[in-house]
Amino acid sequence: MNHAGCPRLPAAKKEEDHGLNAIDTTPVPAVPTSATLATPPGCRFRKPELSDGAAIQQLIQDAPPLDVNSTYAYLLLCLHFRDTCVVAERNGQLAGFISAYVPPRHPDVLFVWQVAVHPSARGQRLGAAMLTELLARDAAALVRYVETTVSPDNAASRRMFARLATDLNAPLDEQALFPPTLFGGADHDDERLLRIGPF
Repeated sequence: MNHAGCPRLPAAKKEEDHGLNAIDTTPVPAVPTSATLATPPGCRFRKPELSDGAAIQQLIQDAPPLDVNSTYAYLLLCLHFRDTCVVAERNGQLAGFISAYVPPRHPDVLFVWQVAVHPSARGQRLGAAMLTELLARDAAALVRYVETTVSPDNAASRRMFARLATDLNAPLDEQALFPPTLFGGADHDDERLLRIGPF
């Protein structure tokens, strides 16, 4: 995706909240799309519906190494955060899903929680295309940063977000966020914060 012509916006003043930026309410131009990130053949993108909750959970189960949450959690995402979540549908079946939200204190950030792509749909940059879809929505009008947490050994997710940073012509920074000790003794990997922006 060529974003060389997309204006770079000045970074907002830093807060003392692990490097997050202060709120800046200047509207941001829509993220341009590219033929290289067009919707894969046979797929369509849409906002999730409540009827998708169980299918989303099944998709997460089929897309390791993602943590599988309760169907109730996915129903809440479909109800409260549908404007910042996206479903990729192919032949009436879920091929992909991204859960994301805008943190209440940081309306210039889109925090991406999970990116799930069915094994049969991998290798087509479906995850990146869904991210582009989200960034082009009205709900992301103020977004200048994309954040996510990725474990050190999740090479596929790291490649996807590195490519997104390149596509957006934006820096990518990494810092510690959730060490394993915060997970109450559970066998859980370190979760590192990846931050793309400003763009």
